Amino acid sequence: MGRLSAELRLRAEVFGDRMLDVVQALERKRVYGRVIDQMVGCGTSVGANACESDQAVSAKDFCKALGIAIKELSEAAYWLRTCSRRGWLKPARLVPLEQEATELGRVFSSMVVRTKRSRLRPR
Repeated sequence: MGRLSAELRLRAEVFGDRMLDVVQALERKRVYGRVIDQMVGCGTSVGANACESDQAVSAKDFCKALGIAIKELSEAAYWLRTCSRRGWLKPARLVPLEQEATELGRVFSSMVVRTKRSRLRPR
């Protein structure tokens, strides 16, 4: 049995799918390949690291994988804001995805904090 709920794993995976949808729209607009590569990397890494954390063999391993997912969510939000500022896509399309990045980051951060706190508690 994994450490994450099926719902949370699915949210992380769907986040990646939604980032890929944005990337496809950017490709049609011929946005810089480097930006697209970065967005594909960080967007899909969230789900991959969530899956990895779900199968972690230790609390430290769990925190490490979720920590990477948190960083990737932050990067994804950065690129979404960049796309919006540059006018590559309408903010109405990007803001909900940026909000999901923030929410997932908060959930994962809370899980890391709780896990670390429980590891430090005397037995």
